[in-house]
Amino acid sequence: MAARAQRTTGTVVITGASAGIGSACARRLHEEGWTVVGASRRTSPVDPWQQVVMDVDDDASVAEGMARIIAEHGGIDAVVTCAGWGLAGPVETTPLGEAAAQIETNFFGTVRTVVAALPSLRERQGRVIVLSSIGGLIGLPFQAYYSASKFALEGWAEALAWEVKPFGVDVTLVEPGNFATDFTASRRLVASTEDDPYRAAQAKAISTMEADELGGRGPEQVAEVVSRLLVARRPPRRLTVGPAGERLGSFVKRLLPNRVFEAASASSLGV
Repeated sequence: MAARAQRTTGTVVITGASAGIGSACARRLHEEGWTVVGASRRTSPVDPWQQVVMDVDDDASVAEGMARIIAEHGGIDAVVTCAGWGLAGPVETTPLGEAAAQIETNFFGTVRTVVAALPSLRERQGRVIVLSSIGGLIGLPFQAYYSASKFALEGWAEALAWEVKPFGVDVTLVEPGNFATDFTASRRLVASTEDDPYRAAQAKAISTMEADELGGRGPEQVAEVVSRLLVARRPPRRLTVGPAGERLGSFVKRLLPNRVFEAASASSLGV
């Protein structure tokens, strides 16, 4: 493997770039001189970076979109996967079709995008930034399938990192806590009935989490971290971002017995 040159800018593909963390990353990197290609299901006439319509749930859409980007720019230096959404509801009453849709976008959408980019990333000793979540380290009550999608990304990206290391490709998982984005308003709620035994507990838990999200900082803090990771000589495998208490939780979980950790975390999770 050839010695790696210090990267400053290049061509970066960002999925989910039309809103939230993806949009903040696209704006930050565009301002820093990167050639940004924002890939999402919808485009915005006001965004200054190049936009490509790409549905990460669809094999052909991703293959065609990535092929077009590589043809236009000669290759890809980095991929930042931000496409995703949240599903809230009890495990017992969540229809499997809705659970599968959550996994499809959050997990397989990332897989499709990165796999399509890997031939170019190997050639250019590129970089992969996978947006995971604190919810990929700590299971979130009434968001079990969201957590499942992020836990899956954690294991997948860790395995991928071993495989692509000989080619000079670095993989980092960014694990945000609560940030104020349109993710909160876009969360999909599983339909419930008046006699649903989980109804009151779900309402309390989701209300607590949404209050924390809406009271969080803007996504620009995550974009700043992504910017640093893309040019770091030795990027870490994982990096949590957000309030100290949330970041501490993922660390403490590994040290405390489950019963103690869960008792200490109950109020912050709304249970």
